[in-house]
Amino acid sequence: MVIVDCDCHNYWTDAEVLLPYLDGYWKDYFVRGEKTGPTGSFPHGHRAWFHPEGFKRADINPETQLDHYTIMKEKHLDRYNIDYAILTGDEALEASTLANPHYAHALVKAYNEWMINEWMPLDKRFKGSIIISPTDPHGAAEEIRRIGGHPDIVQVLASHGAQRPYGDPFYHPIYEACAEMGLPFAIHLGGQGGVNSNPIGAGPTTYFWETHALLPQTAMTHVASMIAHGVFEKWPDLYLVVIECGVAWVPSVMWRLDANFKALRKETPWLKMLPSEYCARNVRFTTQPLEQPANIQHLWSTLEAMDGKNTLMFASDYPHWDYDSVDALSIPPEWRENILGGNALKVYKRLAASHVAQAAE
Repeated sequence: MVIVDCDCHNYWTDAEVLLPYLDGYWKDYFVRGEKTGPTGSFPHGHRAWFHPEGFKRADINPETQLDHYTIMKEKHLDRYNIDYAILTGDEALEASTLANPHYAHALVKAYNEWMINEWMPLDKRFKGSIIISPTDPHGAAEEIRRIGGHPDIVQVLASHGAQRPYGDPFYHPIYEACAEMGLPFAIHLGGQGGVNSNPIGAGPTTYFWETHALLPQTAMTHVASMIAHGVFEKWPDLYLVVIECGVAWVPSVMWRLDANFKALRKETPWLKMLPSEYCARNVRFTTQPLEQPANIQHLWSTLEAMDGKNTLMFASDYPHWDYDSVDALSIPPEWRENILGGNALKVYKRLAASHVAQAAE
């Protein structure tokens, strides 16, 4: 059984690791800004809510960059026989919170270079995500084309936090570049700060735990928007991967979208299928965090309603506080092969090609 972790966070010990990869002007901007920003974090990447216990697991306390990898290898990769781990950064996702799109683009470009040069060579199991700042779609498309041909890059990644829903034509240069390079577009929970400080529909919440529980609202909006604007008609082979936003909401949202589309389909004549059909064909969801009802059969019925056997992909969210290990995954046993790796091999075609090549060796 192949195991693919679709959400494995590679940390840095200090944001200054990006300095060698920043151009002169932005390096000066970075250094001066960091003096007034939170030490060790992504410059100016601030959240409106703070985790009362810290975002990382309490047993993971690396002191150096090498410690990060050594601990990950021991406590996650080797312990659970992970075949491939898709690196999803961490603070770099906060680039979408920055008001200055040019600075945000420079920072994610530096992060991508740091990941390719200093993280991915550490372990052949690592596969990379091109982190982009969606505030600059043309710059993002340029970055996708610049490094999208790297054999171990498997997806393009942005945060859920955005200034407008992701179906908006403003973002279409990103999808054009993804399609050109044969890469899925993924969105990860995050970017709730700065210019994106209102991720909750009725207005800002007060506490972290209530906020975290309600953040899937953002994913619902992006999925509906990408379907409604015809992104999957224009690029029928494009996958959208929704990371870390729960999944129990998917069937009910699709039921509502289908019902409204049937009655009002003349509003979007470019759509040739039901919203639920686009979702089944083009959208994939990661398991972490799976909802936890008192009766597990309630969850499994919900997963069946969204064809979870074929639409879910395993994610651990290592090393965060709500980390899910392989053996803690509450899914029907007969689905495990698909969800732990089989579905990911269909979405991440470059990873699948690498897997076949390694098997042949």
